[in-house]
Amino acid sequence: MDKKRRGEQLIIETSTKLMNVEQPYIEIYRKYSDVIKQHSADVLNEKRDAAFHSFLQMGFPTQKLENYKYTDLRERFAPDFGLNLNRFPTPVNPYDVFKCDVPDINSHLYFVVNDSFYSAKNESEQKLTEKGVFIGSLRDFAKSHPQLVSTYFGKSTKCEEDPVVAFNSMFAQDGFFLYVPKNVIIERPIQLINVMHANTPLMANSRNLIILEEGAHAKVLVCAHALNPVQFLCNRVTEVFAGKNASYEHYKLESTHEQMTNIGSLFIEQETSSSILANEITLLNGFTRNNIQVNLNGEHCETLLCGMAVGDKNEHIDNQTLINHLSPKCKSTELYKYILDDHATGCFSGKILVAKDAQKTSAFQNNKNICLSPDAKMYSKPQLEIYADDVKCSHGATTGQMDENALFYLRSRGIPEKEARMLLMLAFTNDVIENIRVDALKHRIRTLTENRLRGELAKCSGCVICKT
Repeated sequence: MDKKRRGEQLIIETSTKLMNVEQPYIEIYRKYSDVIKQHSADVLNEKRDAAFHSFLQMGFPTQKLENYKYTDLRERFAPDFGLNLNRFPTPVNPYDVFKCDVPDINSHLYFVVNDSFYSAKNESEQKLTEKGVFIGSLRDFAKSHPQLVSTYFGKSTKCEEDPVVAFNSMFAQDGFFLYVPKNVIIERPIQLINVMHANTPLMANSRNLIILEEGAHAKVLVCAHALNPVQFLCNRVTEVFAGKNASYEHYKLESTHEQMTNIGSLFIEQETSSSILANEITLLNGFTRNNIQVNLNGEHCETLLCGMAVGDKNEHIDNQTLINHLSPKCKSTELYKYILDDHATGCFSGKILVAKDAQKTSAFQNNKNICLSPDAKMYSKPQLEIYADDVKCSHGATTGQMDENALFYLRSRGIPEKEARMLLMLAFTNDVIENIRVDALKHRIRTLTENRLRGELAKCSGCVICKT
C-alpha cells in the first residue's frame, strides 16, 4: 500500500474512532452504574442517571460549537483510559512523597489521589473541627451530612447544558469537601494536591464542593502533580458557594507533564457583599481546558479573576470564562496573559454578561498575549453582553511579539539577549502574580515562573514526586 493510501486509511480509521468515542463510556455506565453508585453516596448518586441521559443527548462537545472551535475534547477522550470504579486503593502515601517547599506557607495539607480523597490524620485539622469546619472526603461527608451536602451539590451546574459536567456527574464518586460556618476565618491556606499515579493510562473524575457561610473566609491552593510519565486525563468539577460578606481565594497551579490532559470546571456563586479572587496558572501541561463561571447574585459583590499560561512545544491551553452580573452595584476585574513558543496553542474566550437589573455595574476584562514563535497560535475572544444602561464596562485583547525597543534598551545596558528576553517575559507576567495574596505562595510562583521561562521544568524541589 502506498503512502497516500495508508494516510487516507489512517484518517478514516481516526475519524471513525472519534465518531464513536462516546460509545465505550455509555456502555461502561450501563454495565457498571450499580457499582459506581455502590462506592459513592446517595446525594451524589441522585444526579447520575439524569446526567447520563443528558450525555446521551449531547455527547462530547465538537469543534462545531463556538466555545470549542479550537479545542477538540473528543480526541482527548479517545484513548483507552482505565477507570477505578471499584475504588481499589492506590499504593502510595502522598504525605510521604510530597514535601511542599513553599517557605513559610504553613498550610493545611490534603490530597486527592487520582479521584479519591486520601484519608489520613491531619495534625492541623483538630482546631478547625472545634470551630465547626468540615474538611475531607466529599463522599464521606455526603453520607454523614446528606442534608447539608444536598443543599448545595449540583446547584450551580447544569448537566443538560454542559457535556463535560454531565460526564463528571456520571462517573465522579468522591472528591474534596470544605465547609466553613458563619463568621469563621481560616487564617492558614488550605492546600489540595491532586496526585495522579498509575502505570497505565488512567482517567480521574472527581468533584469538589466548597461552602462558605455568611462572613466566612478561606484560601484554597489547588496543585496538580503526576507521578508517572503516562497518559492521564483529569476531569474535575468544583462548586464554590460564598455567602453574604464571605471572602474566598482560589489558586490553581498546573505543573505536570506533556502527556497530561487537565479539564477543570469551576462554578462560583456569590451572595451580597461577598468577595472572590480566582487565580489559575498553567506552567507545564500537555492539554488544558479551564471552564469558569461566576454568578454575582447579590449587590456589592467583588470578583477578581486572573490567569496566566506559559506554553511551548505542542502544548494546548484553553481558558473559557463567564461572569454573570445579575445584581446591581457589583464589580468584576478579569486579566489573562499567555506566553507561547514553538507550536503551542492558546485560547481565551471571556464573556461578561450584565443583566437588565444589574445597574451601577463595573466590569473590566483584559487579555494580553506574546507569541515568541511564528508557529505559535493564539485565539482570543473577549465579549461584552450588556442589558443595563448605567454601567462602566470595557474589554480588550492584544497579541504580539516581544517588544524590540525594550529588548534593545536592556541589551544596551550590557544584559545578554537571552537574559533580557527572560526579564521582559517575567515582567509581562508580574501583574497576574501580584494578584496572589499569600506572600509565600507569590514568591514561590514567581520563582517557578522564572525557571519555566528559562526553559527549566517548573518543578518544586521539595517534592519527592518531582524528583522521580
